Amino acid sequence: MLLGLANAEDTDSLGWCFEVHETIITSQLQCDKEELRQQDEKKNLLKRLDRWRGLWDSSHPRYRLLTALYGYRKHCDANIKEGNRWRDLYKHVPDRQKELLEKLIGYTNKLNTNDHLIWHDRKLHSAIVQHALEFYEIDPKELEKFIKDNKKDDHRMEKVSVSQALKHYVRDWSNEGEGERMDAFPCILNTLCMQFPDRTSGNLKVLLPGAGLGRLGHDIHSLGGFEVTINEWSMFMNVAYRYLESLQIVNSEGFHPFVDAWSHHATTKDLQRRVLFPDQVPSPSVLLVEGDFTTVFRDQKGSFDSIVTLFFIDTARNLISYFETIHQILKPEGIWINFGPLLYGTAPWVQLTLDEIVKVAEEMGFEFLDLDDSCGKITLEGKKVRGKHASYAFNERALNKNAYQAQAWVVRKKAQQ
Repeated sequence: MLLGLANAEDTDSLGWCFEVHETIITSQLQCDKEELRQQDEKKNLLKRLDRWRGLWDSSHPRYRLLTALYGYRKHCDANIKEGNRWRDLYKHVPDRQKELLEKLIGYTNKLNTNDHLIWHDRKLHSAIVQHALEFYEIDPKELEKFIKDNKKDDHRMEKVSVSQALKHYVRDWSNEGEGERMDAFPCILNTLCMQFPDRTSGNLKVLLPGAGLGRLGHDIHSLGGFEVTINEWSMFMNVAYRYLESLQIVNSEGFHPFVDAWSHHATTKDLQRRVLFPDQVPSPSVLLVEGDFTTVFRDQKGSFDSIVTLFFIDTARNLISYFETIHQILKPEGIWINFGPLLYGTAPWVQLTLDEIVKVAEEMGFEFLDLDDSCGKITLEGKKVRGKHASYAFNERALNKNAYQAQAWVVRKKAQQ
């Protein structure tokens, strides 16, 4: 015997139940897919980190990882050492002048407070190291042995690398960094939306090489419809990002990012202020693939619908290798969006001007497309590249500002290539 529905209201309720049930199943399948993606990449990462895979030297991924952890472990000591150097230099000030400084400024107390804040931040450094040991499945004894075998007094290079990575928490994941993000992100996000207006399938694959701490990737994911992969070579950045991934509460962490350099501050309060992060909880849907962009994706030819490069291409040792990799891993008619300066490093193999980049890209099979005004004004007459002011300073209250006329373009990989 078939049981009939009592009335139309029951029919509506049943339809609603089916809809909710379908939504739950779809969401669960999506979560399962994202979790599987993370698990697969974790397995691949641990294989690449294997001590016996490849030549053991300073370029080995595991060696670079241990070097980064060593840097975080010693970062507090390195900053205290620098503070002690400042104290020694202060001794050269004549007593009469010291009396004035102590009376008006309390300079010694300022040095003492600085040390206290540095020691306070050691908790964050330790948390980053501890989380990394667990995530990368490294025995603490291995790190201790590495530190012992590579012990040195000069940690200036690691100090700079750790400081830069930590300051990316400010730029990418704090309220204070919103201004810098707003200089760059709208151009990219608007362009993605224009190039991919229909994202209902949710299968559009976007890659961001040189992503740093990955905020742009998370903002792209928030647009909906994109499967986002970020990539970063620096282990100093990667261990900071892995810790960030573990945070589940907004503004649950804080540190004093500016106490390691006293130039360009309006007030001591600004210098010694605490910055909270993250301003939003990172999404587990965004996948980080660690390693060299030109090699780690070599087996994924024609895989990505879009590649987004932000403050990245000028980091290349060989700029043409970056262009070739982008071309190879884009799908036919895939989209490459760039935003950033042309600030080449200390030993690039090739340095091209903007017009030369346009010529090379066109010859390689890229077609330049129109950008809107959110990317600035046309830079080259007759071309579609645009330029826009973009700051890159990490400290919104500083008396100095690092800024560029960042260059933006969007190109399509020609289908016949």
